[in-house]
Formats: sequence, structure tokens, C-alpha cells
Amino acid sequence: MPIQSRITFDPNQLGGRPCVRGMRIRVKDVLELLAAGASEDEILEDYPYLERDDIRACLAFAAAEADHPILRTAS
Repeated sequence: MPIQSRITFDPNQLGGRPCVRGMRIRVKDVLELLAAGASEDEILEDYPYLERDDIRACLAFAAAEADHPILRTAS
């Protein structure tokens, strides 16, 4: 399943923040768990409605969001 179908945006849900498959779990929530040291298996155990590919889609989304050019104005 491509990332576009796993990471969703709904202006009427959680302020339009990116969520996992339309559920009320934000990409940020998953990333914070990973950053705190939780393993994929621990996350899946605590959130049984998530799938391993959801976690990977969150990581891919974060990587894509972090890759943007910085534009400078000409002096």
C-alpha cells in the first residue's frame, strides 16, 4: 500500500494534521514513540490497529517532509 493511502489529511480531524489511515493517531505520535526508543513491535503491541507498514509510512513521510530546499534571495 503506497504512502499516500496510509498517511491521510482531514481538516475536520485533529486539525488537519497528518494521520495514519484516517484514524485518530497522528504521524507525530508514531514518530515520537520511535524517537523515545520504542520498537516497531512495542508500538504494534500497544496499538493493535496499526500495521507495520503504517509505521514505515510515517518514517517515509517524515523523511520526505524533511527534504526541502532552502531558498536564498539574491544579494
